[in-house]
Amino acid sequence: MQYEVTQHSGTEPPFHNEYWNNHREGLYVDVVSGEPLFTSLDKYDSGCGWPSFTKPLNDHEIRERRDTSHGMIRTEVRSTKADSHLGHVFDDGPEETGGLRYCINSSALRFIEKDKLEEEGYGEYLRLFER
Repeated sequence: MQYEVTQHSGTEPPFHNEYWNNHREGLYVDVVSGEPLFTSLDKYDSGCGWPSFTKPLNDHEIRERRDTSHGMIRTEVRSTKADSHLGHVFDDGPEETGGLRYCINSSALRFIEKDKLEEEGYGEYLRLFER
């Protein structure tokens, strides 16, 4: 499934994927390159069955492109370094955070819990979770 999603712009089934209902604190990275993409701080339950985020960690880590597949016009989201297909961005997200919904395939992501960031080499991101 990871290969199909990231390399062939596939889509995993809603509500039957690893992170759609994940509520732990941590970082979501590209499963191919390991580049940090999203955090749990920007994740919310959109009810769509895939992990949804209000924004990426850094705008330069993702790129958007027009997707006209399946008879629709959408905006595809890809990782910058690995060019992995991640999902799509829509404008039906929470108004208070800018209205965007990054609908991302779990199969395109690897989740790193906050408590494991240092040992996984992502210690610089711990500051994001300080209150």
